Amino acid sequence: MGKTKEYSNGDVTVIWEAEKCIHSGICVKGSPNVFQPNERPWVKIDGASTDEIVNTVKKCPSGALSFYMNNEDDNTSETLETKVEVLENGPLLVYGTLKVTHKDGNEETKNKTTAFCRCGMSHNKPYCDGAHVKEDFRD
Repeated sequence: MGKTKEYSNGDVTVIWEAEKCIHSGICVKGSPNVFQPNERPWVKIDGASTDEIVNTVKKCPSGALSFYMNNEDDNTSETLETKVEVLENGPLLVYGTLKVTHKDGNEETKNKTTAFCRCGMSHNKPYCDGAHVKEDFRD
Protein backbone atom coordinates (compact mmCIF):
# COMPACT_ATOMS: atom_id res chain seq x y z
CA MET A 1 0.00 0.00 0.00
CA GLY A 2 1.22 3.49 -0.84
CA LYS A 3 1.60 6.59 1.23
CA THR A 4 -1.44 7.38 3.39
CA LYS A 5 -1.81 10.40 5.66
CA GLU A 6 -4.54 11.32 8.13
CA TYR A 7 -5.53 14.81 9.26
CA SER A 8 -8.04 15.42 12.07
CA ASN A 9 -9.72 18.49 13.54
CA GLY A 10 -11.38 16.49 16.33
CA ASP A 11 -14.73 16.20 14.51
CA VAL A 12 -13.61 14.67 11.22
CA THR A 13 -10.52 12.80 10.06
CA VAL A 14 -9.50 13.19 6.42
CA ILE A 15 -7.50 10.38 4.85
CA TRP A 16 -5.30 10.99 1.80
CA GLU A 17 -4.02 8.06 -0.28
CA ALA A 18 -1.29 9.49 -2.52
CA GLU A 19 -1.32 6.64 -5.07
CA LYS A 20 -4.99 7.24 -5.92
CA CYS A 21 -4.65 10.99 -6.50
CA ILE A 22 -5.16 12.15 -10.11
CA HIS A 23 -4.53 15.81 -9.22
CA SER A 24 -7.91 17.04 -10.48
CA GLY A 25 -7.70 20.09 -8.22
CA ILE A 26 -11.34 19.77 -7.11
CA CYS A 27 -10.25 19.78 -3.46
CA VAL A 28 -8.09 22.89 -3.94
CA LYS A 29 -10.89 24.75 -5.74
CA GLY A 30 -13.53 23.59 -3.24
CA SER A 31 -11.63 24.43 -0.05
CA PRO A 32 -8.49 26.44 -0.85
CA ASN A 33 -7.90 27.25 2.83
CA VAL A 34 -7.69 23.53 3.61
CA PHE A 35 -6.08 21.95 0.55
CA GLN A 36 -2.81 23.72 -0.30
CA PRO A 37 -0.66 21.47 -2.51
CA ASN A 38 2.39 23.76 -2.40
CA GLU A 39 2.56 23.63 1.41
CA ARG A 40 3.72 20.89 3.80
CA PRO A 41 1.62 19.48 5.26
CA TRP A 42 -0.64 20.20 2.31
CA VAL A 43 -3.89 19.65 4.27
CA LYS A 44 -4.63 22.47 6.74
CA ILE A 45 -7.46 20.71 8.57
CA ASP A 46 -8.39 23.80 10.60
CA GLY A 47 -8.78 25.95 7.47
CA ALA A 48 -12.56 25.46 7.13
CA SER A 49 -15.61 24.12 8.91
CA THR A 50 -16.13 20.38 9.23
CA ASP A 51 -19.16 20.62 6.89
CA GLU A 52 -17.12 22.36 4.17
CA ILE A 53 -14.32 19.80 4.49
CA VAL A 54 -16.75 16.86 4.29
CA ASN A 55 -18.55 18.33 1.26
CA THR A 56 -15.25 18.93 -0.54
CA VAL A 57 -13.85 15.46 0.23
CA LYS A 58 -17.06 13.84 -1.08
CA LYS A 59 -16.31 15.43 -4.48
CA CYS A 60 -12.85 13.86 -4.82
CA PRO A 61 -13.02 12.08 -8.20
CA SER A 62 -10.34 9.50 -7.52
CA GLY A 63 -11.20 8.49 -3.97
CA ALA A 64 -7.73 9.62 -2.88
CA LEU A 65 -9.46 11.73 -0.23
CA SER A 66 -11.91 10.10 2.15
CA PHE A 67 -13.07 10.84 5.67
CA TYR A 68 -14.67 9.47 8.77
CA MET A 69 -16.45 11.22 11.57
CA ASN A 70 -14.67 10.84 14.90
CA ASN A 71 -18.00 10.54 16.76
CA GLU A 72 -18.98 6.88 16.40
CA ASP A 73 -22.67 7.79 16.33
CA ASP A 74 -22.27 10.10 13.31
CA ASN A 75 -22.95 8.20 10.07
CA THR A 76 -22.23 11.12 7.71
CA SER A 77 -19.50 9.22 5.88
CA GLU A 78 -21.91 6.36 5.14
CA THR A 79 -24.44 8.40 3.23
CA LEU A 80 -23.83 9.68 -0.28
CA GLU A 81 -26.43 10.45 -2.90
CA THR A 82 -25.91 8.51 -6.13
CA LYS A 83 -25.31 10.90 -9.00
CA VAL A 84 -23.29 11.18 -12.22
CA GLU A 85 -21.36 14.24 -13.36
CA VAL A 86 -19.44 14.77 -16.62
CA LEU A 87 -16.40 16.97 -16.00
CA GLU A 88 -15.51 19.29 -18.85
CA ASN A 89 -12.34 17.94 -20.53
CA GLY A 90 -12.13 15.27 -17.84
CA PRO A 91 -13.56 12.08 -16.40
CA LEU A 92 -17.08 10.89 -15.74
CA LEU A 93 -17.65 11.10 -11.99
CA VAL A 94 -20.05 8.69 -10.33
CA TYR A 95 -20.88 9.41 -6.69
CA GLY A 96 -22.20 6.56 -4.52
CA THR A 97 -21.51 2.90 -3.91
CA LEU A 98 -20.95 0.97 -7.15
CA LYS A 99 -20.33 -2.64 -8.05
CA VAL A 100 -17.95 -2.60 -11.04
CA THR A 101 -17.62 -5.70 -13.19
CA HIS A 102 -14.44 -5.67 -15.29
CA LYS A 103 -14.11 -7.18 -18.76
CA ASP A 104 -12.33 -10.21 -17.24
CA GLY A 105 -15.32 -10.82 -14.96
CA ASN A 106 -13.66 -9.65 -11.76
CA GLU A 107 -15.86 -7.49 -9.58
CA GLU A 108 -15.06 -4.78 -7.08
CA THR A 109 -17.05 -2.38 -4.96
CA LYS A 110 -16.22 1.32 -5.21
CA ASN A 111 -17.41 3.71 -2.52
CA LYS A 112 -17.93 7.46 -2.44
CA THR A 113 -16.65 8.91 -5.76
CA THR A 114 -15.36 7.01 -8.77
CA ALA A 115 -13.75 8.69 -11.79
CA PHE A 116 -14.21 6.82 -15.07
CA CYS A 117 -11.97 7.61 -18.05
CA ARG A 118 -13.63 9.43 -20.99
CA CYS A 119 -10.53 10.18 -23.07
CA GLY A 120 -9.47 6.56 -23.63
CA MET A 121 -5.84 7.26 -22.67
CA SER A 122 -5.87 6.02 -19.05
CA HIS A 123 -3.49 3.22 -18.13
CA ASN A 124 -5.92 2.28 -15.34
CA LYS A 125 -9.11 1.73 -17.36
CA PRO A 126 -11.97 1.94 -16.74
CA TYR A 127 -10.77 4.49 -14.17
CA CYS A 128 -9.23 7.89 -14.81
CA ASP A 129 -5.53 8.26 -14.06
CA GLY A 130 -5.22 11.91 -15.14
CA ALA A 131 -3.96 11.08 -18.66
CA HIS A 132 -6.56 13.48 -20.12
CA VAL A 133 -4.45 16.39 -18.88
CA LYS A 134 -1.26 15.19 -20.59
CA GLU A 135 -3.18 14.35 -23.77
CA ASP A 136 -5.02 17.71 -23.76
CA PHE A 137 -8.41 15.95 -23.98
CA ARG A 138 -11.25 18.32 -24.91
CA ASP A 139 -14.93 17.44 -24.66
